[in-house]
Amino acid sequence: MKAQGAAAVRASISFPPDVYETLEVIAREKKVSLAWVVRDAAEKYITDKWPLFKGQE
Repeated sequence: MKAQGAAAVRASISFPPDVYETLEVIAREKKVSLAWVVRDAAEKYITDKWPLFKGQE
């Protein structure tokens, strides 16, 4: 879903503490940033809900 040369848009998101802790654990285990985990999850969610967007990666 990444557009070539497109600037990133910053967003502020609040999570319940237990969800945030789980995301931190996932990020640590994968050795990536928490932001990467959230972006990856959002892209998968979009692909699942709107399969036509899948080809725009």
